[in-house]
Amino acid sequence: MRNGLRYLRIYRVHEELVDHLTRSTPLSRGEALRVIQDVLAYFDETTEEYVRRRHRELQAQGLVNAEIFERIGADLKYRAVAPPELTLRQLRRIVYG
Repeated sequence: MRNGLRYLRIYRVHEELVDHLTRSTPLSRGEALRVIQDVLAYFDETTEEYVRRRHRELQAQGLVNAEIFERIGADLKYRAVAPPELTLRQLRRIVYG
């Protein structure tokens, strides 16, 4: 979907939220809409994308796989829409195939 069309669709669907943010914060309508778009994009990430991204981030911090997969498994429970609980083996398969 082209950016302009997506912008209009998101704006229509979340107009009440935009109104709320402009009333309750110093954000302009345009700024509030951009914040909403950023939040929606963040939560639009699939479980697999999230697992791969977090694995890379935690690996870059020097953690080893045992720690990484345990932390990712725990973190998944707190996503906005939590996926089914994944075993360590399932997490490894997402990262390594």
